[in-house]
Amino acid sequence: MSASGPDAEPFRSINPYSGETLGEFPYLEIAQLDAIIDRAHAGFEQWRERSAQERADIVSRAAELVRERADDLARTISAEMGKLVGEARWEIEVSADILRYYGDNGPRFLEPEHLDIAEGGDARVVYEPLGVLLGIEPWNFPLYQVVRLAAPNLVAGNTILLKHTSTCPMTALKIERIFADAGTGEGVYTNVFLRTRDVERVIAHPSVQGVALTGSDAAGAAVAEQAGRHVTKCMLELGGNDPFIVLDSADLESTVDMAVQGRMFNTGQSCVASKRFFVPEDMHDRFVDALAARFSDYAPGDPMDPETTLGPLSSEEAADGLLEQVQDAVDKGARVVVGGGRPPGPERGPAGSRAFVQPTVLTGVTPEMRAFSEELFGPVAVVHQVADADEAVRMANDSPYGLGATIVGSDAEVAQQVARRVESGMVWINAPTLTQADLPFGGIKRSGFGRELSRMGMYEFVNRKLVRTVPS
Repeated sequence: MSASGPDAEPFRSINPYSGETLGEFPYLEIAQLDAIIDRAHAGFEQWRERSAQERADIVSRAAELVRERADDLARTISAEMGKLVGEARWEIEVSADILRYYGDNGPRFLEPEHLDIAEGGDARVVYEPLGVLLGIEPWNFPLYQVVRLAAPNLVAGNTILLKHTSTCPMTALKIERIFADAGTGEGVYTNVFLRTRDVERVIAHPSVQGVALTGSDAAGAAVAEQAGRHVTKCMLELGGNDPFIVLDSADLESTVDMAVQGRMFNTGQSCVASKRFFVPEDMHDRFVDALAARFSDYAPGDPMDPETTLGPLSSEEAADGLLEQVQDAVDKGARVVVGGGRPPGPERGPAGSRAFVQPTVLTGVTPEMRAFSEELFGPVAVVHQVADADEAVRMANDSPYGLGATIVGSDAEVAQQVARRVESGMVWINAPTLTQADLPFGGIKRSGFGRELSRMGMYEFVNRKLVRTVPS
């Protein structure tokens, strides 16, 4: 991974709405790293000796603290990355649910599994922690992404070094404080303001037994290469270009509601946001008109204001990059049905920010356009007209990504059949792709590998050890 880019600056928290610098935090120096990793390993040696129930009780206490501190967390998340404050509260509630889920169920998931074997004696699989894990997490869901990794692995007995994105340092510190106040003890959960160029140094350390990253496929490829070089287990949740396939619609309004929710939640800044919409010829125009009308209702404003419906993107650079993708499509013949630029108004938009992008609907997008194959990380929907489900599935699968997908249809069996043909890690029928603690989350192809959440998320970083007793 390159040492260029944000590594030249300290961790800096900048409000994308106001442009205000909220705080600056220095990166760790190399001389500090080994001592921090050693503390995490020492913490592991003690943490693993506590019972699974003791560890689960501490994670459950963290869930309580997340709820108790919800107001402060919501304001911090909204200020640092521009999330609507109501959506920040949703993220906080889901995060608390995840912590509570593993607090309630983790010890049961870790119970030995007895195997049926042809010969006599006993055979069982026991689940044991691996050690120190490095987590590398993004800004778009700065609490949820962290607890998705931390909750199961802390209950399992691992310890965690967490490298958060450089744009959310205040949130990162509040998360570290929550785990400390819950009673994890020294070295069990440690926030590290780590330079990108120093990531491999951590991965290479003999005490570090795993690395998990949520981010772009480019970042994932770099981490996977480093992990492979050091034979370190890794798990990746990367980008997505999720299809939204409409098979039929007895209720167009309901279908458009799902489309809006799937595309616009978190201002479209979600790996599992619906991004490519495949709609039958007989309803394509009505769908596009209805979607455009709904997108036109969004107005930019202060994300801290509960009445605001459109927040900024995470940064002006993110907005610039998204609009470059849109302009590329327009230059090559795509049609902008609505949006396509920054909201009208003062040159620099609300509170001086140029991080706003109008909710945009594109049609006529073809393979030579960047918007056809690249992930559009913001409020831009690409709508394709298709002849039938076969064409929709073919186009949906014509992507390097395979994270989530949505299928809308009145015939449940037909929708199930289509779901089995879509190349993705998750398919939701008659609902946009969402998340909950007891459902596995992850993708295939360039969307990564491994699963988080549910029982599956408990076993990514444990030693599934066979213990065989042969009768004497």
